[in-house]
Amino acid sequence: MEKSSNTHATVIQADDPRLQRFSLFAGLGATELSALLKLTDTEECAAGERIVRIGDPGLCLYVLLEGSARVTVGPDDAEVELARIDRGDFFGEVALVDDGPRSANVTAVTPCTLLRITRMTIGVLGGLQPEAAIQILGAIGSALVSRLRDSNQKYLDVLLRQEDAS
Repeated sequence: MEKSSNTHATVIQADDPRLQRFSLFAGLGATELSALLKLTDTEECAAGERIVRIGDPGLCLYVLLEGSARVTVGPDDAEVELARIDRGDFFGEVALVDDGPRSANVTAVTPCTLLRITRMTIGVLGGLQPEAAIQILGAIGSALVSRLRDSNQKYLDVLLRQEDAS
């Protein structure tokens, strides 16, 4: 299961200037951010702690408020790093639209503070601040498209290298 220890009430404030620099929250006003933050929890993770594990149910999206993490696949003794994520990045967004299992491991490289956003959070926010929910979902959609384009390009590069080698 996903980590659930060290969950506590939100400690970040809507007027925190870091939030406006996060792509997920760009364009949201203080009232909208405040509404969102009242609906979320934060989690603390120690360096080396697994945040999500491949195959576990995807329950939420995480926003990395502080720290850095690695996204990996494969067995623990032969993990392949797919990405490094830092403050302001988010992961697990597919959990907001799909009930499928997690497709990668995410492990804290440094101590991390994470903001948890669930489907219910977005649903309730949509009732309270519809424009904020649309803004967040739009940012998630843009990130998914960007990640898909990057993956497609990597796949094409591999195919072209194989073709050149033959």
